[in-house]
Amino acid sequence: MPKASDNLWDIALARIHKKENLESKEDADGLEIWERSVFFIGNKNGGKTTIILRCLDRDEPPKPTLALEYTFGRRAKGHNMPKDIAHFWELGGGTSLLDLIRIPITLDSMRSFSIVLVLDLSKPNDLWPTMENLLQVTRSHVNKLISELGKKHSRIANEIKQKMWKPMQKDHPDRELIDPFPIPLVIVGSKYDIFQDFDSEKRKVICKTLRFLAHYYGASLMFTSKSEALMLKTRNLINHLAFGLEKSKTLSADINKPLFIPAGLDSLSQIGSPSTLDRDIGQLHARTPMELWKKVYERTFPPKNSSDLKEVKDPAKDLQYAENEVDLRRAQKDQGDP
Repeated sequence: MPKASDNLWDIALARIHKKENLESKEDADGLEIWERSVFFIGNKNGGKTTIILRCLDRDEPPKPTLALEYTFGRRAKGHNMPKDIAHFWELGGGTSLLDLIRIPITLDSMRSFSIVLVLDLSKPNDLWPTMENLLQVTRSHVNKLISELGKKHSRIANEIKQKMWKPMQKDHPDRELIDPFPIPLVIVGSKYDIFQDFDSEKRKVICKTLRFLAHYYGASLMFTSKSEALMLKTRNLINHLAFGLEKSKTLSADINKPLFIPAGLDSLSQIGSPSTLDRDIGQLHARTPMELWKKVYERTFPPKNSSDLKEVKDPAKDLQYAENEVDLRRAQKDQGDP
């Protein structure tokens, strides 16, 4: 299981050891993998930290993530073998700190990078704008990096583009109708324990919309909560991203149960047309399927006007980051003392 007890010196030694022993080896896609990174983004207070702690076997209460936080995990592969290393990044503040997305995703890390988008099912009105803002900024940054990489290493850039289509079978009927995310993406619907008590028609709208979004982006989709069984499924899927472990291929698309649909196993015909509580869908004008699904979804769950930006607190004033000497000097500086 992954461990977070090793210090940075241990990680550096393991990394050098692994590079020396595996320098000539490549993974099945022709890309060298020394370590993997998983980046958690999503709703403010949506449960990202809780998922990370459970994946790392840390029994501690989660603290609010105010900006960008990092931790790591290690997993033994076998006796006298270097351990796999997984880097876990988490973006706090919902959609208010989008500029920080470019920090963990770099030219060096992109080839072994995955995104976990955590959407709070208990707040359906925030679901679409949160998804749209975070994925648009992330995708734009990754595409820019791929373009830069293509100028120096065209073969590697092409392999990344080809890897986008790996979950989708070549004869899949929707192959020409979707637009896979440039790096592996998992969409997690959190707080299923609250969501399961929603009206059935509202649950249907949310489930079908998330199925469409996941399928369109070539992503896996799953619902989770603090339930031990659901958290175990979540942990297994995250360990697949972080350590390359085998992932489950089971599928659950019943709206009366937690959704679990691995990438590439859904289809537009199975998802069906957009669901709406209104019956005037024919009056909606949309240029693309994505635009149509958005309009239908927002008919039922109109986005709120409140902004995450208003809720962001100054980390310097947060008690969990208190440092007496530093805070004293900062107070003196703010008062104009030399």
